[in-house]
Amino acid sequence: MLRILLVLFLGIGNLWAQNPTTDELINFWLEAERQVAEGDFDAYAASFHEEAILVNGMNKTSVPIQRALDGWKAGFVDTKNGKMSASVTFRFSDQSIGDSTAHFTGIFRYEWQNTGEKSQMVYIHLEALLTRSNGHWQMLMEYQKAMATTEEWEKLVAFEQSLIQGR
Repeated sequence: MLRILLVLFLGIGNLWAQNPTTDELINFWLEAERQVAEGDFDAYAASFHEEAILVNGMNKTSVPIQRALDGWKAGFVDTKNGKMSASVTFRFSDQSIGDSTAHFTGIFRYEWQNTGEKSQMVYIHLEALLTRSNGHWQMLMEYQKAMATTEEWEKLVAFEQSLIQGR
């Protein structure tokens, strides 16, 4: 009986491990990390739905994502040209995932350094709403809620682990 339960458990675990939606979402966040690190502005901009918005809880504003992207573009160009380095890392405390929509709550860490200057880092509470559009995932809303602390960051696990555990 124990052997049958073990086979069933391993079989179910294998089905979870092969969940294409979760794998696609893991790739979405890994790609965002790559795009920032490499200064790939075009790919980063394409990761947002054309109607996406950025909500900034720290200054109580909401803007179309294109306006936010316009403000971020110089940093991407400088990163691509080697004038600065940048990285972003995500950790999530909660996620709700469907076949064509997903909502994430967590924190991102953004670190940047201009050539010849000291490195800087911020932690920001994040909510993100994604939709599968034309066969790929795009962000509809990025809500940068508030500054986070290192302690809050350290309580969360890497997003790949939280997504896999949440299957």
